[in-house]
Amino acid sequence: MFQSPRGPFPHTRMRRLRAQEFSRSLVRENMLTPADFIFPVFVLEGSNQREAIASMPGIERLSIDLLVAQAREAQNLGVPALALFPVVPGKKKSLRAEEAWNPEGLVQRAVKSLKDALPELGVITDVALDPYTTHGQDGIIDDSGYVLNDVTSDALVQQALSHADAGADVVAPSDMMDGRIGAIRTTLEKHSHHNTLIMAYAAKYASSYYGPFRDAVGSAGNIKGGNKHSYQMDPANSDEALHECALDLAEGADMIMVKPGMPYLDIVRRVKNELQAPTFAYQVSGEYAMHMAAFEQGWLAHEPVMLESLLAFKRAGCDGILTYFALQAARALQ
Repeated sequence: MFQSPRGPFPHTRMRRLRAQEFSRSLVRENMLTPADFIFPVFVLEGSNQREAIASMPGIERLSIDLLVAQAREAQNLGVPALALFPVVPGKKKSLRAEEAWNPEGLVQRAVKSLKDALPELGVITDVALDPYTTHGQDGIIDDSGYVLNDVTSDALVQQALSHADAGADVVAPSDMMDGRIGAIRTTLEKHSHHNTLIMAYAAKYASSYYGPFRDAVGSAGNIKGGNKHSYQMDPANSDEALHECALDLAEGADMIMVKPGMPYLDIVRRVKNELQAPTFAYQVSGEYAMHMAAFEQGWLAHEPVMLESLLAFKRAGCDGILTYFALQAARALQ
């Protein structure tokens, strides 16, 4: 139990340190900088192509050439990394998601282009099958629709290896299959990708906040009202998150992630306190959409609320934040 070493009022006046800006700055416990942000981006086929995402104002699907230009802007603003998500054409989706590890696939080509143009920018790839499956689930299913763990893990290993071969700095399995981190780490080591990092979506909840993202990557129509409860975590659970994160670290994850973000900052704090590993959280599409809707209506002040929301991640213990506000916030912090 916390016990304050300070004396009683008036010997202690907590407002003394708040009275002037210089003293508030000196004792500020957390600081937000552009280096805290990872910018999630959506890539589509073609050249000079951009598509607005209605449920995510200000965020667009971009072809590789335009994505490289946006990535250069991010780097110039001090944002150290992008997280790459593909918009896969329907004709390339299948039951077994074979396009996910095509060496000439959309993600693999995007990674090569980004690293050729901006070798110092961190490129993080999503390792999951939902953009590539006809049913919108994150894995390979049986006749009843149940996602098969070990068969899916084998596919994820091939996908992660193809991303590493293309030059990805970080592979980020977001599928929540058991044992996939160890399988991916073993394969990366075997193929001499010793310095390819793994950012595990270790505590990914079966949340209702993901809707706009599924619109963005085009998987909402495939899942047809289904759910991911058999592999993503129950929002009611907290202790379970510690087991998930600890297992992924034991299997070889370099970084762990909690998803969604603001509604789950209690999980971030527990994970950071108890495991003391690099910990990230994702301010997901639904969080972004809610904020933007309030900003557009004039119900909340855009810049201060945006920055306050991100500072909350740092205060909870995040080493970094995946956020669609990355470029906006970086500009605000210049």
